[in-house]
Amino acid sequence: MSFPRYPEYKTSNTDFIGQVPAHWKLERLKHCAEVFPSNVDKKSVDGQVPVKLCNYTDVYYNDTIGGELGFMLATATKEQAMRFELQQGDVVFTKDSESADDIGVAAYVSKRLPGVVYGYHLSIARANRAAIGEFLKQYFDSQETKSYFAVSANGLTRVGLGQYAVDNAPIALPTVDEQTQIARFLEHETAKIDALIREQERLIVLLQEKRQAVISHAVTKGLDPSVTMKSSGVEWLGEVPEHWSIGALKRALEMVADVDHFMPTSVPEGVPYVMTGDLRSLASEIEFDLCKQVAREDFVRLARKIRTSKGDVVMARYATIGTVSYIDIDAEFVVSYSCVTIRPQAAMATGRYLFFYFQSDAFIQGMSNMINANTQGNVGIGDLKEVKIALPDIYEQEATVNKLEVELTYLDGLVDEVKKTIGFMKERRSALISAAVTGKIDVRDWQPPADENAFNREVREAGLEATA
Repeated sequence: MSFPRYPEYKTSNTDFIGQVPAHWKLERLKHCAEVFPSNVDKKSVDGQVPVKLCNYTDVYYNDTIGGELGFMLATATKEQAMRFELQQGDVVFTKDSESADDIGVAAYVSKRLPGVVYGYHLSIARANRAAIGEFLKQYFDSQETKSYFAVSANGLTRVGLGQYAVDNAPIALPTVDEQTQIARFLEHETAKIDALIREQERLIVLLQEKRQAVISHAVTKGLDPSVTMKSSGVEWLGEVPEHWSIGALKRALEMVADVDHFMPTSVPEGVPYVMTGDLRSLASEIEFDLCKQVAREDFVRLARKIRTSKGDVVMARYATIGTVSYIDIDAEFVVSYSCVTIRPQAAMATGRYLFFYFQSDAFIQGMSNMINANTQGNVGIGDLKEVKIALPDIYEQEATVNKLEVELTYLDGLVDEVKKTIGFMKERRSALISAAVTGKIDVRDWQPPADENAFNREVREAGLEATA
């Protein structure tokens, strides 16, 4: 869908906005809205007014703030409770964060919420008669405004927007009637794109479920559908091929161990220190360049019990319990005590096969039983050794791994394509907002479809264009 341009433009005298329609006014944000930060923190103080707190994450993850959100309980002074109560038409935005990309993220308040106040790290833009909140929300979402905020932010470990920078953010303002039309247009068009994105995200979930099912079936039922099955004697394992061996995991292992239990100090350059967050089941290789680095003397002390090497499997036993990575390169590194190193017996199992088996529904269920029995919320090495496993011989394991890698490469490729499509849709959404709020397109004559079926057809047509 294409839209006309305005008949006449003028320069905005700012690189952030460029040319704007000739009849639009060039203003600073403070001239069309009162902008002020909140100073209400999360603490509850005796004698203050009980309130509900709209926090940073409530804004960051939502385009609209309504009463359905589960706000946290806190207290505020009477003055704060009045000053920072959420009013219909407010635009609330993040004013500081660890990254410039996360500041200026805005949400629109669809209705007054008595007793709900804005929390610390947020600022409010409350429109005056020159603007409407719906238009200001789209203004905050535009790439032009985001670029201005990124340049204007200051700080090193945490970046923030000063009051002067926010007050003086450049904005091009049409009339209130035109702002209303632009807001209507963007609400409709972005809803179409958002619906498409949700469909694509659902497709990713289905593909990931398919991936999980492919792994689980291959390592518990085998590749031959005609093979005779037998009961494993384990409820969560079910039936397995008759010729497979069943037993405790320890029977297939040469060793399962962790390193000495102490937390080493980080150094700028040293030996990679692999923690639970570094493990990636979907991509077996660990990105050692992104790992914490520790001094060589700490590496030596940590690795006295075990040095993880090529062919081993590393599993998280705290935090992201059960997440695994396969070590398929020779590299010098050390694994945190929050993980265990699993080394198979060469005659019984391959590390690559175990890497996939540990991702199966059967093994995850077996691990879950261990976790539930352990009040500390982790899996001990002794417990892990006793988890039941059904194993084919080495040759069938290798055939299974080869088959899985082909099928999973295909499925992962589909997921990557869907993610690219989602990225394209988000770029399109962003570009449309920017074009509308800076007057690069003229939507004054735009009208929504007369019926819902027409809207659904537009969604489908837009989806075909996006994936073409």
